[in-house]
Amino acid sequence: MSAPQHSPDSGSPSRVSIRWAGAEVTEAKDTTANSTPIFLVLRRMRAPLLVLISTFAVSVLGLTFIPGRTPDGEPWRMDVFDAFYFMSYTASTIGYGEIPYPFSTAQRLWVTLCIYLTVIAWAYAIGTVFALLGDKGFKTALSAQRFSRVVSHMRQSFHLLVGFGQAGELLARSLDDMDKRLVVIDTKTDRIDALELAAFHNNVPGHVGDGRNPEELIDAGLMSPYCCGVIALTDDDEANLAVVMTAALLRPDLPVVARTTSRSIAERMDDFGTPEIIDPFDLFGDELLLDVTAPDTARLIEWLTSARGRHLEPRPLVPARGQWVVCGYGRFGERLTADLLRHGLDVTIVGSAADLPEGVRHIPGDATDPRVLEQADVSSAVAFAAATDNDTTNLSLIVAARRANPDLFLVARQNQPNNAPLFESLHIDAVLVPTHLIAHEVTARIGDPLLWRFVEGARRKDDHWARHLLSRLEHSCGEYRPDLWEPVIDGLDNVPLTAWLNSGEGRLGDLLRDPDDRNETLDCVVLLLQHGDEVLLAPSDDAVVGRGDRILIAGTSNARRALDNTLSVAQTFEYVASGRRVGNSLVWRALSKRG
Repeated sequence: MSAPQHSPDSGSPSRVSIRWAGAEVTEAKDTTANSTPIFLVLRRMRAPLLVLISTFAVSVLGLTFIPGRTPDGEPWRMDVFDAFYFMSYTASTIGYGEIPYPFSTAQRLWVTLCIYLTVIAWAYAIGTVFALLGDKGFKTALSAQRFSRVVSHMRQSFHLLVGFGQAGELLARSLDDMDKRLVVIDTKTDRIDALELAAFHNNVPGHVGDGRNPEELIDAGLMSPYCCGVIALTDDDEANLAVVMTAALLRPDLPVVARTTSRSIAERMDDFGTPEIIDPFDLFGDELLLDVTAPDTARLIEWLTSARGRHLEPRPLVPARGQWVVCGYGRFGERLTADLLRHGLDVTIVGSAADLPEGVRHIPGDATDPRVLEQADVSSAVAFAAATDNDTTNLSLIVAARRANPDLFLVARQNQPNNAPLFESLHIDAVLVPTHLIAHEVTARIGDPLLWRFVEGARRKDDHWARHLLSRLEHSCGEYRPDLWEPVIDGLDNVPLTAWLNSGEGRLGDLLRDPDDRNETLDCVVLLLQHGDEVLLAPSDDAVVGRGDRILIAGTSNARRALDNTLSVAQTFEYVASGRRVGNSLVWRALSKRG
């Protein structure tokens, strides 16, 4: 990748044209924003400086007019330079004495008056300086200038994150662990303060700004050639829409991920390019239905997208038929009901509701009233969902439903992450935490694009395919989530590998042989092979590998090191691919066991 080339714009000296990877981006230099603190200082200090200058001028002028006498008794007058020199060290309380001769009484009276005047002037000026330093506007201007300077000097790819709430913070930590850079803006000062105090591995510039303002996004690096994506995770759907709109109009080449729980906002977002829209309610419903229709596929996806070292746990069995009771018909309850009806399940809605779909039984009234739950016939239902936007209500509903029917499959919406211990203590089968679900989804899409392609493809496969792949993974890697990595297959430093890749006859299985004994295979499984626009999920060992192909592998750490040796050491590759040992065997063994 070539470095950006900067060239002056002949039309305007305040703009710079940046050519990057064959594309030209014009980035505006906001000189006004950079000089705002200077102008603010000049404006606030104008009166104190005028007072101070006037005091010095009058003091110096008086000293030049008042006559004195030499030690010989002859008259003399101070020149302007001596008077200014004397007032400079006298007014600053240094004091070197009377020069060049002792002063007369008139001169001393005038100097005494000047001392008090300059002390007052200095006190006024210094007080104004301290007031300016504590001024919120000045601090904001300094912060904006420092933020703009840091962002403009970034020379690594970064994502622009708008919104540093609970979901934004979780996402920022996940991406930071992957060594991906971020620039953050948020409307709340306390969130940006928390960002500055957070222990991130990389420096994460943050600024208090409104994503609905295009200038704020530009200052945050939207037009930078190093900006590789925009993420809108504010809790305001209209603000997220504005971010999507700005990014689509100013940088249509950038991928955009946006959060919303409104269908109308999602439709308006789709009018601006192809943003990836994250709706936690739709995501939860899709995952729940995947558990119903393809439980092994859901188990495979959940395991591979979890943290490294996570144990492969059995997922709760979601009832595929029977009566579901949903308490609360808000945004989540409406989406969940629609998903259940789409799968052909019977649904009873408890609580206030309007515009109900056909085929739904409705019991109006207060969902927390035990008599209302009795009318819903929870005792004969197979599942119960507490879907209100109040955690206390949802917890009480879960307890009441379990008391009425201990065999229920329980679903609950957790609105506040800090209530997690309460929900965990009830051992609920499926809990929706919107912030966690959003952060997990965005991390999967941005953090590892190949893994996300695998996830999208796996959701379209049948459960038998997922069950077979899970069996292969457990046999090769064990019951703990393996390493996931994408090896570099270009052959630039390995001549035999280059020839093998260019031959068109290289087989995937040959790369996965053990460098110590090529009759054994490495403890890994290829999840995805991308050849141009063609994507193969869990390809067979006979799949052809070419130069520039992308491969996603799940395996042990030892398998990863062994494969790296195969791809980087010519002697190792020659043995793995053909069985021929090249060069001194001792040297070969040392190379093959490197790392």
